[in-house]
Amino acid sequence: MIDPASNTIYLVSRSQNSSLGTFYQRLHALELASGNEQSQFNAPVTIAASVPGSGDGGSTVQFNPQMENQRPALTLAGGTVYIGWSAHEDASPWHGWLMGYDAANVQQQVAVFNTTPNNQAGGIWAGGGGAAVDSNGYIYVATGNGTYDASLSGTDLFDYGDSVLKLPPVTGSDTTANGQNLNLVDWFTPDDQVCLANDDTDLGAGEPVLLPAQSSGTELLVEIGKEGVVYLINANSMGMLQENDQCQGNNSQIVQTFSGSPSGFYGTPAFWQNSLYFGGSVDNSGAGDYLKMFSFNTSTGTFDTTPVSQSSEYYYFPGASPSVSSQGTANGIVWALNESAYGYANPDAGSPPGAINWFQVPIPSQCAGPAVLHAYDAANLAMEYWNSSMAANNRDQAGNAVKFVPPTIANGKVYVSTRTEVDVYGLLP
Repeated sequence: MIDPASNTIYLVSRSQNSSLGTFYQRLHALELASGNEQSQFNAPVTIAASVPGSGDGGSTVQFNPQMENQRPALTLAGGTVYIGWSAHEDASPWHGWLMGYDAANVQQQVAVFNTTPNNQAGGIWAGGGGAAVDSNGYIYVATGNGTYDASLSGTDLFDYGDSVLKLPPVTGSDTTANGQNLNLVDWFTPDDQVCLANDDTDLGAGEPVLLPAQSSGTELLVEIGKEGVVYLINANSMGMLQENDQCQGNNSQIVQTFSGSPSGFYGTPAFWQNSLYFGGSVDNSGAGDYLKMFSFNTSTGTFDTTPVSQSSEYYYFPGASPSVSSQGTANGIVWALNESAYGYANPDAGSPPGAINWFQVPIPSQCAGPAVLHAYDAANLAMEYWNSSMAANNRDQAGNAVKFVPPTIANGKVYVSTRTEVDVYGLLP
């Protein structure tokens, strides 16, 4: 996460002291031009936290730097850097964590939230997306598979698997059932949560997107996960869990649900000019989908459930988290990365496909290929302007793909992170 006001990039590193068998995660604050630590921000800080709870078999749950996977993007809001965690390949023991650090003094941890203090899992995965923050500073994150027991038999054990959580901004000093200074004020849990958990269909494979304020005063957000269902939620009254409905997924407590992709979704959709963009895909069947555009009807306050347009490009796992550039409300371009050449998802890896051992280090050449950046007309995804595989002699070819990377747009250029390099695209001189 980059703070342009201080020319600082905040990031988390992971390392191991092999002689001691000790693992570390650290939050860094680096000066953009030099890469040096910003000494005035007292960086770096070794990340640690604990909350009361029985989830690890005792009376306290400790943050485990070896087992926790810092997958989501970092978020800066109200002078606080928020960081989320899930797991490495669901290897236990692990929990979902969200922590906040003072951006001006990273030695000061100002907030901690554990999603499952009395049980397990509930990771904040997000597919590379960051937490959403509304105009009042409320923070929204989604969790994946894990225990949900917030209202079982009237006993609240404060575990929130497969849910969208609303957390207030950090103020004062407040100890909560889930940590410090992040007290859950509302949430949404799909009525088929039990089946999502049993089928490994993480709601939190995606991260929430807040829509612009509605004329009615209603604040809406969108969540999409592995199930491929689009949930349109009233952020002012999220509905919590109404009933476990034997996997019917009625969800009458929210504004709208509909199937957006039969192949599920990882990451964060883009929203521009009342249009929602995303490209779904799952990893366990090889299925994929097209990049799709759904129109939001401001009169009804709901989405039209049939795509307005879709790309001719088919996106395999991990799908696409698009970004949009524009000149105000005109000349919109949707940028999307095809990352299907990443690892085992490469449809050409081996004979038959998938026969190559993609766990091998270094990754076999058959299991690695370039990311491909595509540019589409935001009003009609069937119109592709350009992609990075078009030019002769691989002039525009990016580095080898990694999963869950959205294109980043800044100052008239598009930045693409790959396995070995950062590629920057702009107009030719």
